[in-house]
Amino acid sequence: MALAQAAGDDDPRAALRAAAELRRETERLEAQLVRRARNAGLSWAEVAAQLGVTKQSVHRKHGGGGVLGLGRQA
Repeated sequence: MALAQAAGDDDPRAALRAAAELRRETERLEAQLVRRARNAGLSWAEVAAQLGVTKQSVHRKHGGGGVLGLGRQA
């Protein structure tokens, strides 16, 4: 919550730093959740549907060492 509030800071530098950190945290969280979903047996299509993206995009991002090198199971 503190990061979300900081993103609304009047100082544009502070707001941009907070927005960048929020983006990094969101990417880490998504990678963890995708890995958990795949380990629980969800298909790439099911994961993609929950994220509101295509199966191809979620697999490209998380299936072969995407953004964070996580979620390598096919």
